[in-house]
Amino acid sequence: MDTGYSATHRPETFRDETFRGEFSYANSPENIRHFPFPFHEDAYRYSVNIEPHVPGRPGSAFEHLIDVDEHYLAEMADRAQVLAEDPLRYQALPHMMLAQWDTLELLMEEQARAYPHLFTLERNGDQWRWINRPLGIDDTFTFGDPSTLPREPLDYICRQTQGDIALMDQRDGNLWLDAGMITAQADWSLDFDVGMNFHEWHAPVPLAPQMGVFDRALKYLLNLQLGKPVRRLNWTMTINPRLDTSPENYPKWGPDRTTVTPENVGQKVHLRVELQSLWRLPRSNGMLFVIRSYMMRMDEVVTVPKWGRRLPRVLETLPEELASYKGLSRYRQTTIDWLKRHDDGAPTSPGIFPD
Repeated sequence: MDTGYSATHRPETFRDETFRGEFSYANSPENIRHFPFPFHEDAYRYSVNIEPHVPGRPGSAFEHLIDVDEHYLAEMADRAQVLAEDPLRYQALPHMMLAQWDTLELLMEEQARAYPHLFTLERNGDQWRWINRPLGIDDTFTFGDPSTLPREPLDYICRQTQGDIALMDQRDGNLWLDAGMITAQADWSLDFDVGMNFHEWHAPVPLAPQMGVFDRALKYLLNLQLGKPVRRLNWTMTINPRLDTSPENYPKWGPDRTTVTPENVGQKVHLRVELQSLWRLPRSNGMLFVIRSYMMRMDEVVTVPKWGRRLPRVLETLPEELASYKGLSRYRQTTIDWLKRHDDGAPTSPGIFPD
């Protein structure tokens, strides 16, 4: 099968860019094809959309189970700035320490396995050495002893991993959001949600509770097995490539929605996709929830003809309740009109990958 890729995804260099100020974030041509486009057909359909999280197509965001791409250094710098301004973006309840160590181990193992030129993990009993070459880190510590790390284990490894991290504790037949580092969220707040159960956390989502979506998802996740992670794609849209669109900072990004015009859609409107993966943790029996966000400008999306045809068709079929929940109502039609210039009416092939 021709995958359209000449090599596996192996970032050697990282972009010098920002997610604020002059908004210099952009995707290289290779990274555009790396993007996890979320729509496998021409119409929107609400579904739980969960599948096994196994290594996927070479060159895509699914190739490795924890993805590292050309935005790594810029994202880590943005995360550090968010945490300096608002330390509550990281929280961990006291009973989650074992789950923190589980998470540190998993993220170090997966990054070192997939990108050995960037990360190295050496183990000698409980004496571990972690080398992160892009960030210039070379630390030796005792696994299980937080006093040997400069920060709590979850705090330490999340500052070196792309994507937001939530940790859930399983008890009383439910999942409880009891720890996390959330600095790149699409309009939700760890500080507000920490300590909530699965239904409370997802209560604001329209239509899905009445359809039983979250009841089915919770039942499925409670039976998640060790070594068999799962994933799903979620999406929204963002004006300007701003990673931090938190409720706490709404005054900074909310007004951007009023600035979209027919002339600037290609540059300002971004498709924002979350590759969400869920992992059972071995010692704590907790659950790791990795929410990796990807963004792409409309004028980058249309460089892939299939995606340029499909996206306006999907947006036209999105129920108004969901458009409102995602904050798209003000600029949805303007975006559809701009995208339709790139829809020649040809049929699209099934699936999410470029032809």
